[in-house]
Order: sequence, then structure tokens, then C-alpha cells
Amino acid sequence: MEQPEQDLATSLQPPRTAAEPQAPPVPEPRESWGGEGNPIFDAENVSCYYGAFRAVTDVSLTIYEHEITAFIGPSGCGKTTVLRTLNRMNDLVPGAHVEGDVRYRGASLYSKGVSPIAVRRNIGMVFQKPNPFPKSIYDNVAYGPRINGEHKKAKLDEIVERSLRQAALWDEVKDRLKASGLSLSGGQAQRLCIARTLAVEPDVVLMDEPCSALDPIATSAIEDLMRDIKSRYTIVIVTHNMQQATRVSDRTAFFSVLRNEESDTRTGVLVEYGRTQQIFEDPKDSRTEAYVTGQVG
Repeated sequence: MEQPEQDLATSLQPPRTAAEPQAPPVPEPRESWGGEGNPIFDAENVSCYYGAFRAVTDVSLTIYEHEITAFIGPSGCGKTTVLRTLNRMNDLVPGAHVEGDVRYRGASLYSKGVSPIAVRRNIGMVFQKPNPFPKSIYDNVAYGPRINGEHKKAKLDEIVERSLRQAALWDEVKDRLKASGLSLSGGQAQRLCIARTLAVEPDVVLMDEPCSALDPIATSAIEDLMRDIKSRYTIVIVTHNMQQATRVSDRTAFFSVLRNEESDTRTGVLVEYGRTQQIFEDPKDSRTEAYVTGQVG
């Protein structure tokens, strides 16, 4: 997906009008790290707080372009909290704040003047529970482009078809685009939400347990979709399903919890991060090994 080069301060401004270019900008590729691909996110010593409570502490990792990165770990370890720092969704939680630095394509997401709305346009998110709008299938997908100023029907038709094809849903719904998005099955509804995310041409797609409420057939369809679109997008997924992480991800980050017995609090911590095959077959940390082999849950 060829895109113009701009710096973050320019690229993450409030939404463009219809007359302005819609493709998210991509700066000049940086020198690769250790023979790897281009870094797209660099998190350095990131801690996440809800009020005075530190939910996650000192996370540092690099996420690479056109790969699928999985976050795994037990409940309460901060996987989703870290995921939400990547597009500033935690900004919407009263009292939440982030310490440390999260850099997207080389520039800080949390710098003064960076628009959170534009961040989320470039870095889309698919949630755990399918959440179609109470609108038609067509209007669900066209919603984002319309908000960004696109109102030409021919262009919207093109965007809707392209997005539904990318989400592997077009053939199933092309003859009922006026039907309510709420009429779809769980797996179809989740693919509709993915199509709605792709319609605004994001650079990155974040997925928070997108298959947790789906049956095996629908889960397989979502996994096939992830593998298909990673050539055009960078994907970060939170999953409780370790088999899913091994099937779809290129890299895996294992999170665990630090327990404070005195205050009875749990703080998430990144234990190990690496290639998925290495994490599952040759983990370097005993806590990772215990988790991926099922010794602890």
C-alpha cells in the first residue's frame, strides 16, 4: 500500500475533508533492526495507570510492519491495556494515563498536539464482542468514510465493496446490503466490524480477542482473514487462545502479573517477547515455559 511520506505531527491531525488525500501517510522506512522488518511501534518503559493504580509496569517492545503480533497471558496481566495504548483508547477512561513513550513510525503518539481521533483513524481497533451499528450493512461500512468527508455514492460503493471483500464477507452479503448489520451471525458480524475498520484505510489494525465469542468455524474464517490482510496492514491481537497465537502470529509477547500481597493488587508485566516459534518451543523464561506448556493458567 503505497503512501506519501509525512511526519507524525502532520499525519495525525484531525480528519481530512473529502478533497484531501485519504491514504494514511508512511514515513521513510527506518534502518531495520537485526535483519528484521521496519519497526512500526516502539514502546519504551511504558507504565499504565488508572488513577493511582499502576495496572502495567515498564513494558518495552517493538512491533514490526506487516506482521501479526500476539499478546498472550493470564487474565488481569494487562494485555488489553497495553493494546489500547497503541491507539490511545485508554484516553477515554477517566483517570487513566500513560508513562514512558510509545512511538509510531518514529514519533511519539503522546506528544502534545497529536490528535487522538486521527491516531485512531490510522490505528483502527476491532473489539472482543462484535458491535455492528444499528444500521444497514452498507451504512456500517460507509460510516467512517462519511465521517471523514466522503459523500460521493460511487466512491462509497467502491469502498464498501472493497472493504467487504477484504473482510471475506462480500459474497455472503452482496445481495442484502440494505439489511441490518444486527441481522448477521456472530462470525459475520465480527467480519463486518473488521470491514468497517478497513474502510477508513488504517495503517494498523488492533484486535482485542476478536474470536472469543465465536465458534470454531467462524474463528477459522477470522484467522484466515488475518493472514490474508497482513500483507497490507500490521495486526496486533490479544488472545487467550494459545493455539490461535501459534497459528496466526509472527511474534508473541507473554505478559504475567506481579502480585503485591500487602495491598492485594496485581500489576501486569511483560515477561518475554520474540518470534512465536521461539516463545512456544524454546522460551527463555521459566514463567513463559510454565504458561505455554499449561503448568499454570
